[in-house]
Amino acid sequence: MRQGAGAFPRCRARCAAVLLAALSLAGAAGAESVSFSADSVQSSLAKGRERTILEGRAKVRTGSISIEADRVELFGKDFVFLQCSGKVVVVDTERQIRLESPNLYYDRDKKLSRAQGPSILEDERNKLVLKAEWIENDGGNEVTMAQVAVRILKDKLACRAEYALYRRKDNELELTGAPSAYKDGDEYKAARILVNTETEDIHLEGEVSGSVSDKASGDNSSPEAEASDKKDESGGKAPGKASPAPKPADGQDAPGTPK
Repeated sequence: MRQGAGAFPRCRARCAAVLLAALSLAGAAGAESVSFSADSVQSSLAKGRERTILEGRAKVRTGSISIEADRVELFGKDFVFLQCSGKVVVVDTERQIRLESPNLYYDRDKKLSRAQGPSILEDERNKLVLKAEWIENDGGNEVTMAQVAVRILKDKLACRAEYALYRRKDNELELTGAPSAYKDGDEYKAARILVNTETEDIHLEGEVSGSVSDKASGDNSSPEAEASDKKDESGGKAPGKASPAPKPADGQDAPGTPK
């Protein structure tokens, strides 16, 4: 039997109401409560198999986190896990973090987001932009990990690496995997680079090399352009801008060197 034109909207509204009540209870159970909207909702509330799919202009809000995507799937006990896809945008108003990615996983309990594909994280508080193919942001501890084609921009500083660890509370950025840093026309390379994101001081460890531009030439290239185009290397170093770490004793690793 064919249903009337208003049957589906009424059914969808009832399902949404039941789901909203379940999500509110999930907030009472421990995780923050959730509000949502979407063009369509599919939901299963069977115990142990709770799962809800939002499709079409999906929006989810939990605590200070808002998420927009083409598709959002909520699952797990108390709907604590979110799997998002298609033009995902996450905004954390409390921490002033914005994250864009084609695919994103989010754990509401741990405040942990994991982005896959060409992704961009903007730290609005510290005026820092991080780009990578894989980004994991631990909102609770304010620690971000990034892998594959990592690019970081901040004021006059630009960095490249295959791996990055950003400790936001400590204003510390650690780069490994053929890392390089560019500042004021100068280029620095090392096995491991540490950057103070507040002062933009650069600390180099292992196999240090670099090149220093002629400031008198008036080269005003942007950091992003330098990071993309600069190729020359030399053994020079600009005084006061980057310093190699002391060489460890035989048989010892440099402090903090990944095993």
